[in-house]
Amino acid sequence: MTGKGIRIRLAHPTDAAAVNELLRQLDHPQDDTTTTATRIQAWDDDPASAVYVAEADGDLLGLVAVHICPFFERAGSWGRIVALVVSDQARGQGVGTALVAVAETFATSHGCVRMEVTSADRRQAAHEFYRHRGYPDQAGKSSRFLRDLNDPT
Repeated sequence: MTGKGIRIRLAHPTDAAAVNELLRQLDHPQDDTTTTATRIQAWDDDPASAVYVAEADGDLLGLVAVHICPFFERAGSWGRIVALVVSDQARGQGVGTALVAVAETFATSHGCVRMEVTSADRRQAAHEFYRHRGYPDQAGKSSRFLRDLNDPT
């Protein structure tokens, strides 16, 4: 439990509809709840991954998905916040801070020495949120390259 009646817990497949609404607010609309429920279960089954939700009065206010990856070039592991979203109605109430804290605790408990999170350039408020929590902006220090594996180019 955290402040203001907010409880942080692991996500359950039965949370899929509420998770879909949160992901829609993050500009990632989902096709159906069955697929999301299956994804939540897969993350729950993977010891290197976790999805936590924040709830109050039976409503989901936010979620964070975190994954652990071992370094190759040195000892230890790093954690990655794969998704973080707080409901439009709950922003500014400490929900995001609580979710980041539980993601960091999960990562630390799995031997992580570093956390990573990426955020779309247009999300300036999110960038300030991360900076305020000790995540310096790495723009200009490293680049990110992506390729869809089903793309034949």
